[in-house]
Parts: sequence; C-alpha cells; structure tokens
Amino acid sequence: MTNLYFVRHAHSIYTPDELGRPLSERGFTDASMGRELLETENIDVVISSPYKRAIQTVELVAEHINKEVEIIEGFKERILAEAPVEDFNLAINKVWEDYSFSWAGGESNLVAQKRGIESTYHVLDKYNGKNIVIGTHGNIMVLIMNYFDSKYDFSLWKNLEMPDIYKLTFKDRELKSVERLWREI
Repeated sequence: MTNLYFVRHAHSIYTPDELGRPLSERGFTDASMGRELLETENIDVVISSPYKRAIQTVELVAEHINKEVEIIEGFKERILAEAPVEDFNLAINKVWEDYSFSWAGGESNLVAQKRGIESTYHVLDKYNGKNIVIGTHGNIMVLIMNYFDSKYDFSLWKNLEMPDIYKLTFKDRELKSVERLWREI
C-alpha cells in the first residue's frame, strides 16, 4: 500500500504574491502540530507545491526525517482567474457548479483536476509502497480526492481547516481508503 498524506497549508498572511505568501504566526504553530501528528506515520518522502505557504507547512516533517522537500508544480493551487475576482464566493461557486467552466485566464475544475491527478499518479508510480506527505492547497486537494470519489466535493472544500490532513491509501493506482488525520493536539 502507498499512503499519500495530503496537507492543506496552514494559515497564511495574505499578500497578492501567490507564490511567496508566508505562513502567519498561527500557521507556524499549526504546522508544528501537523509535524507532531505525522511523526508516527513513518514518512519516507515530503513533496510540496512550489508555493511558500505549502512548503512552510510541511518542511518540519522533512527536517524530522532528514530529507529535502521535493517540489512538484502540479500540486500548486488551481488558478481561479488571471486577475483578482470581484466576488470570490460567486467565482468559486461557478467553477464547482460547472466543472468545464473557467474564468478568463483561470483553470476549470477539469483542467486543474487533470493536472493534480497527473502529479498524483507520478507520485504513486515513483514511490509505490511508501508514505508520502504532500503539501498542497484546498481546491486542488479536493479536486484530486473528487477524481477518485465524487463524495469529496465543494462542501468538503468549504469545511476544510488550515491546515488539514487527509491520508489516502492506495493499492497501486486504486484508492482504498481516506482518513482525516488533522485535529488540534
């Protein structure tokens, strides 16, 4: 079995710089609790989106196992639109209502999901039988989960915490189970 531990990034300080947005003080505290939670999972590999907040959320796990964080572009957050949207709730609702719809310069759910699944399959093939932490983002994480089971949908995304951790267990490329691990210690 291969275990993927999808870690939605911890709370970050908002800046318009999507790539460089850092964790907040609370985010660092929660990332530390996430490390404690994952210490008992015998992690072999730590991967992250290239976004700073995702890296910072999982880098303590990488330090704990004495490994570098491997960056995989496909786990970055979905691009909603090329420019900031006026009404985020309207914009995000629309893409989840129609998986093929995209805002100007943005990714539809189908396009973002395809990118996330390609990255997931790459990890499953490369690290078969291992325990892998993946630092990522809420929308792309739920889109990946949704590909394997449609019950993981917009309502799950709306109720995610920052951070949040889901353990997905696979036999080769077949999803066998999903378990939510995050809880405040």
